[in-house]
Amino acid sequence: MTDQEITVFTDDDGAAEFPERLPLLPLRDVVVFPTMVTPLLVGRARSVAALEAAMDRGKFICVSAQYEADVEDPRAEDVYAVGTVIKILQIIRTPDETLKILVEGRARVRIREFEEGDDFSEVMVERLAETHEEGTELEALSRSIKERFKEYVRLNKRLPDEVLMSVLNMDAIDQMTDSISAYIVAKVPEKQELLEETSLLERMRRMNRILAEELDILELEQRIDSEVQSQVQKNQREFYLNEQLRAIRKELGYGADDDADVDDYSSKLEQTELPAEAREAAQREIARLAKMPGMSPEAAVVRNYLDTLLELPWNERSRDRLDMKKVREHLDADHFGLEKVKERILEFLAVLKLTKKLQGSILCLVGPPGVGKTSLGRSIAESMNRKFVRISLGGVRDEAEIRGHRRTYVGALPGRILQALKRAKTNNPVLVLDEIEKLGADVRGDPAAALLEVLDPEQNHTFRDHYLEVAYDLSQVMFLATANSLHGAPPALLDRMEIIEVPGYTRAEKIDIARDFLIPKQLSSHGLT
Repeated sequence: MTDQEITVFTDDDGAAEFPERLPLLPLRDVVVFPTMVTPLLVGRARSVAALEAAMDRGKFICVSAQYEADVEDPRAEDVYAVGTVIKILQIIRTPDETLKILVEGRARVRIREFEEGDDFSEVMVERLAETHEEGTELEALSRSIKERFKEYVRLNKRLPDEVLMSVLNMDAIDQMTDSISAYIVAKVPEKQELLEETSLLERMRRMNRILAEELDILELEQRIDSEVQSQVQKNQREFYLNEQLRAIRKELGYGADDDADVDDYSSKLEQTELPAEAREAAQREIARLAKMPGMSPEAAVVRNYLDTLLELPWNERSRDRLDMKKVREHLDADHFGLEKVKERILEFLAVLKLTKKLQGSILCLVGPPGVGKTSLGRSIAESMNRKFVRISLGGVRDEAEIRGHRRTYVGALPGRILQALKRAKTNNPVLVLDEIEKLGADVRGDPAAALLEVLDPEQNHTFRDHYLEVAYDLSQVMFLATANSLHGAPPALLDRMEIIEVPGYTRAEKIDIARDFLIPKQLSSHGLT
């Protein structure tokens, strides 16, 4: 610069003078406060030129934070209008031409004019007039800020204890406030508000609020770190104990196959989608298995239980195909006559198609042996694209046949309902209960009473088999029942069913069946066609 007019300011405390016109050093993400001694890294060409000019003018320069840190060549509108006059204390030139400088903040100033030169920018500044109030609120805020800053330094591992001592030893409240402003981790706009505030009382109020917010954040960070550390220690402890357990099992002669079984079941459990209760039961049994000798009888019981639990179709289901025309064609192809029976079945399926859920009574087909009651169930399943399973109830007198045996018994098995679903491999098959009139009851319980729960839509979504001991949803299963006659059938069961009579065939119908179905079938099976 050529000759220029210099207006001299003198700090009240006898600080050095600085001119009114100063080079400008824009800062990224940094706000410098008065009395603050801090290092700065300078690399932009215009910033380096501004520093070199400042060295020739008493080592004073004006710094102001940028609104956006990614602006490479800031203009007047890119920097805050309030900045700080600083004194350059030290310059270190690095091999890559970057300058490391140590500066000390001297005074808050407002930028009145901005002049963009060829090499660097200059500004005309005026000192901000600060007001230093007095009173009990100021003293109370001072004590609160000191206590919170103590806690802030304790929680913030990045600040050394020497910082706390230097701040607490300051006699001037405004100097203490500015020093703390420099050390707290806050956003640039928040720090800029503290810099621009000329009222000491208001500045301390804002400082107290910011410290309270930062303390909340630090305490939350510390709690999160503590939880993470505890989890890491827990995982390390579990790993160490598991390795010890493996070594002990090896010394006791438990083979590698035992560990492989545990790993295999754990892997299957991860790949199987189970309800929360079933998953907890599986995890509990896998943990028990890991502690047992592989050849012990109890381990075999646990393996059988896990096999059953993991092989049941918890979420696997068939996709329904309810085309009434094709269902009718399928029924006609498999069964001759039975028009009334077919019409009622079609009505039942039409309601299912409209409501998308099973409701109402269970269909019970009643008729003499050989008229096609069971095969009607198979035809319904095939026409709906569902799996077909059948349970014969003839001679069943033990409730455990339906509800399963408790695992305390030798050779315990799940009940016939869950075994049928396991065979079907879907949770929505057509399940035919064959010959319900032959159910009996004795001292081992009443299987008909157990079937009541199975067939009740209000209860069967949480059916509990004694063997499984967790709730299983039977509400998607389409139950059909058959009986040769209603004599001897449990009345309570019949109340839940809609009886459909399947009459025997007339002589003419038998002749038609023999001519159109049986004779061609026999000719084909003997190679005479």
